[in-house]
Amino acid sequence: MDGEEHQGDVEVNNHEHNHDHTLKEKKKSWGKLFRPDSFSIEAGKAPTSTRHPSLMSWRTTMSLAFQSLGVVYGDIGTSPLYVYANTFTEGIPDKDDIIGVLSLIIYTLTLVALLKYVFIVLRANDNGEGGTFALYSLICRYAKTGLIPNQEPEDRDLSNYTLELSSTQHRRAHKIKEKLENFKFAKITLFLVTIMGTSMVIGDGILTPSISVLSAVSGIKSLGQNTVVGVSVAILILLFAFQRFGTDKVGFSFAPIILLWFTFLTGIGLANLFKHDFTVLKALNPFYIIHYFTRNGRKGWISLGGVFLCITGTEAMFADLGHFSVRAVQTSFSCIVYPALLTIYCGQAAYLTKHTSNVTNIFYDSIPDPFYWPTFVVAVAASIIASQAIISGAFSVISQSLRMGCFPLVKVVHTSAKYEGQVYIPEINYFLMLACVGVTLAFRTTEKIGHAYGIAVVTVMVITTFMVTLIMLVIWKTNIVWIAMFLIIFGSIEMLYLSSVMYKFKSGGYLPLAITVVLMAVMAVWQYVHVLKYRYELREKISGGTAIQMATSPDINRVQGMALFYTELVHGITPLFSHYISNLSSVHTVFVLISIKSLPVSRVTPSERFSFRFVEPKDFGMFRCVVRYGYKEDIEEPEEFERQFVLSLKEFVHHEYFISGGEVEETENEEETNVQATPVPLSNPSSGRIVSALSSSSDKIRSGRVHSVDYHKDLVEKASEKGMVYLMGETEITADKDSSFFKKFIVNHAYNFLKKNCREGDKALAIPRSKLLKVGMTYEL
Repeated sequence: MDGEEHQGDVEVNNHEHNHDHTLKEKKKSWGKLFRPDSFSIEAGKAPTSTRHPSLMSWRTTMSLAFQSLGVVYGDIGTSPLYVYANTFTEGIPDKDDIIGVLSLIIYTLTLVALLKYVFIVLRANDNGEGGTFALYSLICRYAKTGLIPNQEPEDRDLSNYTLELSSTQHRRAHKIKEKLENFKFAKITLFLVTIMGTSMVIGDGILTPSISVLSAVSGIKSLGQNTVVGVSVAILILLFAFQRFGTDKVGFSFAPIILLWFTFLTGIGLANLFKHDFTVLKALNPFYIIHYFTRNGRKGWISLGGVFLCITGTEAMFADLGHFSVRAVQTSFSCIVYPALLTIYCGQAAYLTKHTSNVTNIFYDSIPDPFYWPTFVVAVAASIIASQAIISGAFSVISQSLRMGCFPLVKVVHTSAKYEGQVYIPEINYFLMLACVGVTLAFRTTEKIGHAYGIAVVTVMVITTFMVTLIMLVIWKTNIVWIAMFLIIFGSIEMLYLSSVMYKFKSGGYLPLAITVVLMAVMAVWQYVHVLKYRYELREKISGGTAIQMATSPDINRVQGMALFYTELVHGITPLFSHYISNLSSVHTVFVLISIKSLPVSRVTPSERFSFRFVEPKDFGMFRCVVRYGYKEDIEEPEEFERQFVLSLKEFVHHEYFISGGEVEETENEEETNVQATPVPLSNPSSGRIVSALSSSSDKIRSGRVHSVDYHKDLVEKASEKGMVYLMGETEITADKDSSFFKKFIVNHAYNFLKKNCREGDKALAIPRSKLLKVGMTYEL
């Protein structure tokens, strides 16, 4: 009997020894995965984006391709309304010029729209998102080019953060990356180029509705130009008035209308080709372009400003990519949009060879009589859809700018529970409406607006070419020959068009540049002071030990409940904390220093949203948290945010003690004092989160409890039940007395003017005012 007991003890000891050895090995591996002095312990990992264009079924692709018609192509689809009228502003002196212009249109559509954008630029997407910010985010993720020093190693562990880099390592890419990271001028230049492209898109939000609606309504030109302008203004006012309702309810009708519009374009084009002059198809020979410039010289170069309007809206294919997929956009453009546009331009050219005097109203004059009024109705609908798309795009771009910290705080309203990207910004909506109505009343004709319109569009294209070239150099590591061909071919074409549209600066081209300068100044001032403020807090930050020492002073009271103290710092503790302690002399039982951080990715998966860390000692109940969002995301509603926050904090506590091995509270039973709890990992593959349970080979351990885990979970639970309080700094920003005149003007006047005339931070962060407490402090930057 004793032998059996001895043998049993040996087996138990061996089991415990093997178990301890396994536990030690696990802890070693945990140590490699989790750095103790960083925000690396997260709520869990989620799988990467499920959108894989290569795996998407053809049925899904075709469905997305159909839907993209109503969102992406409204602008470029309405270009046939005004291209020839803006090209031949002084009439058609020679019928051969019609062939030359048609050849220019064909090859501009083919090279820039089809080859550059559809087959090259669309590949430079950020997890399916397109646009200037997407290109900027890709570069920022590859190289530390952000102006705010809040990068963390843990950011690169996010699912959507990783870049698929080329396996070949080029010394060229490494050198460019070093220059981007080490030269402040390069960072500033990249930022300025990005906000310039963003400002141009907002400028498009003013010009596109004006020129599209005015050109569509010109079908009733027989009633007089005043009537055309009046009806256009009325449509624009109604269009902006309905923005607050969102486009979700009527969005289903957009694609069929645009498909019908392209069907009309194809039919009208074919009818004119067969009726008037089928030989205009000889414009497929590019030598007619050379002949056109040889005959017309300087006038031919000036006319390029009108020709360029045939690809306005091409940038929307890239900017609106996030709602669809690369293959869907490629399919819809190649199979429907591109053939329809070529057909209508060829048909209009054929009509002009017989009716050269009708160039000013070419679109409506070339429509066969039975289809005139149906085409007019569909044209007006298509122009409204084109306007709606660019207005929504302007809202989206400003929302992204807000997330990146480079635009004054404005109210962002989500108009659709189904589509995340549909937002409405009241202040911007009223500004765009007044600007559109003002442009329509001031210019009155599409010809004058076209002079302004071209500058905005071609500038964005040049910026895209520059940034995609940079991505080819440092991220894709493309062969230098292909990079040179891309830059030379497309850069030369776009610079040629840019020089032509700039010629019309005095005739209206100044308008988009003036809008861009104002918007860039606003964004640059806001970002400049934002960076100064962040660096000031980083310089004046206090340590965790100092914070705990202040909070545990005998004069400080512990208040039941949970407090979220908002700070922009992700490294160190803001000096506002000491100001708060010295003035209120109280700390909540659970106190969280929380930072809202925008990352250079489009979206952050919910399971990776919160990154927590204890402020030592752990028993005090003080945490730090970084809440991470992508530039396409906005903060949830307060109830949902609080629910996710408390849930993630509980998971963090459980997770933290699972990593450290747990601590067992000693019980009164002496037989249980030496029994240890063993953490057993339970993996949940679906969410990627790690949870833990406690088990033991001995039944006695079941009567004990893990003190630290239960203590903190109970602490969090009780504090959340008592209620959540939001604390926020109300800082007054002034320039230091020794600052330069320029800095004093920017900080004391320009920035403070913008701050006084924009929304407060608590509204932008969706903080309920009934739970808000502000802490005032003056920063001398």
